[in-house]
Amino acid sequence: MHAPIAKQVPHTWQRPTGPANDPWAWLRDRDDPDTVAYLEAENRYSDTYFATHSGLVEQLFGEIKSRVQETDLWAPVRHGDWWYVSRTEEGSSYPIHCRGRSAATATEHIVLDENVEAGDHEYFAVNTFDLDPQQHLLAWSSDTDGSEQYTLRFRDLATGEDLPDELAGTTWGGTAWSADGRTLFYVTPDEQMRPSCVWRHRLGTAQSDDVKVYEELDERFYVYIDLSRSQQWIIIDTASKISSEVRLIPADQPDNEPLLVRERTPDLEYGLEHWGDCWVVLTNLDATDFRLMTAPLDAPAEWTELVPHQRGRRIMAAEAFADHLVLHEWLDAQPQLRVLFRDGSEHVLHVADEPHDVELDNNPEWNATTVRYNMQSLTTPASVYDADVHSGAATLVKQTPVLGIDLSQYSAQRLWATAQDGTKVPVDIVHHRDTAADGTAPLAVYGYGSYEASTPPWFSVARFSLLDRGVVWALVHPRGGGELGREWYLQGRLEHKRNTFTDTVASVEHLTAAGWGDRQKVSLRGGSAGGLLVGACVTMRPELFRAAVAEVPFIDVVTTMSDPSIPLTVTEWEEWGDPRAEPMASYMLSYSPYDHTGSVDYPAIYITAGLNDPRVSYHEPAKWIAKLRAVRTNDATLIMRCEMGAGHGGPSGRYETWRDEARTLAFILAETSDPA
Repeated sequence: MHAPIAKQVPHTWQRPTGPANDPWAWLRDRDDPDTVAYLEAENRYSDTYFATHSGLVEQLFGEIKSRVQETDLWAPVRHGDWWYVSRTEEGSSYPIHCRGRSAATATEHIVLDENVEAGDHEYFAVNTFDLDPQQHLLAWSSDTDGSEQYTLRFRDLATGEDLPDELAGTTWGGTAWSADGRTLFYVTPDEQMRPSCVWRHRLGTAQSDDVKVYEELDERFYVYIDLSRSQQWIIIDTASKISSEVRLIPADQPDNEPLLVRERTPDLEYGLEHWGDCWVVLTNLDATDFRLMTAPLDAPAEWTELVPHQRGRRIMAAEAFADHLVLHEWLDAQPQLRVLFRDGSEHVLHVADEPHDVELDNNPEWNATTVRYNMQSLTTPASVYDADVHSGAATLVKQTPVLGIDLSQYSAQRLWATAQDGTKVPVDIVHHRDTAADGTAPLAVYGYGSYEASTPPWFSVARFSLLDRGVVWALVHPRGGGELGREWYLQGRLEHKRNTFTDTVASVEHLTAAGWGDRQKVSLRGGSAGGLLVGACVTMRPELFRAAVAEVPFIDVVTTMSDPSIPLTVTEWEEWGDPRAEPMASYMLSYSPYDHTGSVDYPAIYITAGLNDPRVSYHEPAKWIAKLRAVRTNDATLIMRCEMGAGHGGPSGRYETWRDEARTLAFILAETSDPA
């Protein structure tokens, strides 16, 4: 089958840097019959490619599936008089959520069976899962096409039936119940899919009667809502990339007007949590990596320091319990949990010695003296622990089973690469113990590096299909993420964005120089902003890579960021810059992958897209592959798969997710192997 060739229609973008020709701009028009026809042609072409590797795809899918205990039970958690748990069944794609009166009987009553709700939908995703304070009702929402527009419903847990109330067009901005369980606050998006309005819904009334509680008109700001852990306050957060403000409503007085804590100030971020007799405030006020303050209940804007700022220790969140706080923070490119008591004493929970991830799990009990957390690493499956907050002693509650794998046969470690400017960049690697660092192994590299998002090492049963075939897998932590504090982020943002890509290139060069990979067998993978990382590295240094996987890539940076009508563009200017004026026009153009795609040899590239993606529109990856086909000077594999019924996250359901991953791994293995 011949590769699809997209038609070219003359189009010129007028930019501060001069006119830019874009003959594939027509692909933005989803209503153009030629657009869908082209996407379907690309899908048929990628199907042909994977058909030639069907044996490998099926083998990989089988390997992934064989490592998973398909019928499994998560760790039950106590919430008042009930114990809640989720379980999976062999042959079912989605989890089943249950509850019972004890841990042993937690599966007795089904709260929500996602398989039933998914029905015949090609795509299904649950967002809201929020119990009312009396645990009589469940507010739950779902999306059936990947557009991230959710329909919210209310389930009577005594009967298992949904109430007539149905709220359409809600978003992922959160929900919050009133104390009496009769009112729910929720968030809707604007036309750009930005969570912008908070509404108050009284059960038993029509959505048209709902009251708009707050509307954020500044397009740079998102709106989020939540109920405090104490269940006493409804907290409305509005935040841009560089500033925030908070409003408060007593949960037992849901009709009150929201109380503004402090007006937004450029470069000032803060968030509140209720801690019994006071407020806890997490803020960057005179604290680059944030510090913790307290404030009186009746004066939430008057702050007194509780935990001072420590440079390089980025405090990400503070969870309040009746007698202590649990801080989630990053230090030395490693997440950790720190317990702080009211008397000022504290200790860090020891989790693991190798690079790992640790996050708070479900902890609904306000008076708990244990804290539940989830830990995993490159060689340790997701493991749930209950730790005594005073002694730190941890008890393993549940570890996800991994079948047919001897985990002792794999090794993980932290390395440090040196960037062009001398900065040390952390890199985590994992490999089979039989794979020697002699420069012969294929090297698979993964990266993200944007939005101050820290990417901890995670466990993957699919990854073993690479490791068992002698591949070394590496996770790079370039600037632009948050692994080494706020400065690490700032050095990879706006006019420093190129550091994200040069850090990744330097990491690849370090790994191959140290013998961890064959220079001729390097693959690079990333998604969304990580897809930008892939595109930028591939267009900057195409000779460095044998293969690349760009998943829903943000690839046409200048064009997208020049158009405020595109969803989320305005909110993104504080991350990337506004290219409608200098100096950002030239700087962003200097790395924009779509603009730098030229007449050179490119590695094999696999691109993915989602037709309903509200974050990175399908047209960006579609335009990129069309341009690559037209201008490149070689014939390496070049394929794109567009999910026609899904969005940013790709297909839903675990079996389709495993098959999708099997295709990706098959591409990496096929394209980085020695020719037969």
